[in-house]
Amino acid sequence: MTKINTVIFDLGGVLIDWNPKYVYRNVFNGDEEKVNWFLNTICTMDWNMEQDAGRTWQEAMNLLIKQHPEYKEWIEIYYNHWEDMLGGPIPETVTILNNLNTANTCNLYALTNWSAETFPIALKRYNFLQHFKGIVVSGEEKTRKPFSKIYEIILDRYQITPKKTIFIDDNLDNIITAEKLGIHGIHFKNASQLKLDLEKFTLIKK
Repeated sequence: MTKINTVIFDLGGVLIDWNPKYVYRNVFNGDEEKVNWFLNTICTMDWNMEQDAGRTWQEAMNLLIKQHPEYKEWIEIYYNHWEDMLGGPIPETVTILNNLNTANTCNLYALTNWSAETFPIALKRYNFLQHFKGIVVSGEEKTRKPFSKIYEIILDRYQITPKKTIFIDDNLDNIITAEKLGIHGIHFKNASQLKLDLEKFTLIKK
């Protein structure tokens, strides 16, 4: 097995809990059906991903409000209360990151789909992000996972060798692209599974 010298982490869903339902459950007084309807029909994940790819929040809001003027107030809440969608760190995974940082057995980087406008909030809030030698933020690069360009950006910028690298992400499509580029992928499901996978690469001790 090739010696791994680099681990790249996804952030949302792996190290940081983020969910717009945290906000809209309050908006709709706990009506889960209405929450799901709004997030699946109006402020959808596809719409949000365009901000991850570099679209400004002002453009995004204007677009949706033009399409759905009757929901203007609810749409504006998405950005105005975006910080409240952060549920906090995922502690078990952060422990693994801390252990990797302490062990100093590999270089640590992050590759995240995140709006350039909101990422500074996370950077200020979560001290463990300082463990990374570099963080590539999709909104800053104007492209996002699972498109290969953003993987090429992080590989080139930090002179990373794909076959000596592990990429951890909770989205299978993102893992598939990484593996096509020769990177070892770990599809994140939970911290226990991640720990076992990293032990196989002898990056952390059993």
